[in-house]
Amino acid sequence: MARPLRIEYPGAYYHVINRGNNQEKIFKNDRDREKFLQYLEKAGERFSIIFHTYCLMSTHFHLLVQTPQPNLSVAMQWINVSYATYFNRKGGRHGHLFQGRFKAILIDADEYLKHLSRYIHLNPLRAKLVKSLSKLDRYGWSGHGVIMGKVKYDWQDRDYALRWFGQRQGAAKKAYRTYVENGIDQGRRPELVGGGLIRSLGGWSAVKALRRTGERELSDQRILGSGEFVEQIIKEAEAQIKYQLPLLDQSQKINEFILKTCKNEKVPIEEIKGGSRRREASKVRARIAIGLVKTNGVALAEAARQLGVSTSAISKILKRAN
Repeated sequence: MARPLRIEYPGAYYHVINRGNNQEKIFKNDRDREKFLQYLEKAGERFSIIFHTYCLMSTHFHLLVQTPQPNLSVAMQWINVSYATYFNRKGGRHGHLFQGRFKAILIDADEYLKHLSRYIHLNPLRAKLVKSLSKLDRYGWSGHGVIMGKVKYDWQDRDYALRWFGQRQGAAKKAYRTYVENGIDQGRRPELVGGGLIRSLGGWSAVKALRRTGERELSDQRILGSGEFVEQIIKEAEAQIKYQLPLLDQSQKINEFILKTCKNEKVPIEEIKGGSRRREASKVRARIAIGLVKTNGVALAEAARQLGVSTSAISKILKRAN
């Protein structure tokens, strides 16, 4: 069965989750966590992604992001490949670091952003990585500390979250912290990361109650929001699909070409897409770029996007090949 297409559009909000392959650790120490956050900062600059919060656990991570441009897949591919390349090189390991395609739940920000922010921020406390809310206030691996002003990362948009709690920053921080504290006893919230209608309505009891009344609510496993919100998003996605499919077909063919070349040349694809400057990786990247543009007629910008480099870098490769 084919995987459902990502729904991407300008200004969308997503809860992004990715886990280590076979539940392995993806962060072994603070150096790893710092490196991952550096890639988030670079992705914000490179793809104009807005990070509203984050949380790094040992085996997975959570992000709450907004995409001014419809480019979530491209941005997350760059983040994952870049970090996997670093992690594998540092540990002398090979193979996939992440379990596969990242999970991205499109959310109705007006309805769920506050709830999701709190849920994401409380992960370290639930997992007993920190012992108290006071410790969480200064914890560097959750966006809660940034919102509280105890941790400083300019690439996280803390002001957006605080605006939900008041106009004055001091009062807003106090109200926000009280809101987070009130969520501690709620425990895990599977409805916020589960699927479709169950997630949007808050659990099976709500779904059964809806069925008893005979009402119907449109749902989609990719979306966290009301039936009206889901319907609106799906209509917009369907209107764009005829334009997306040719690009998706091309993207798949490009990826197959890159994979085949990497396999033949015995160079990990993570190095090619992660910007490795190792001599052999650079040579193979150049061969791929030439093959994509000259042989297959791929646009320079698309070749650059797929290879994780700038358009000017592709142009220089082609000039050297003449």
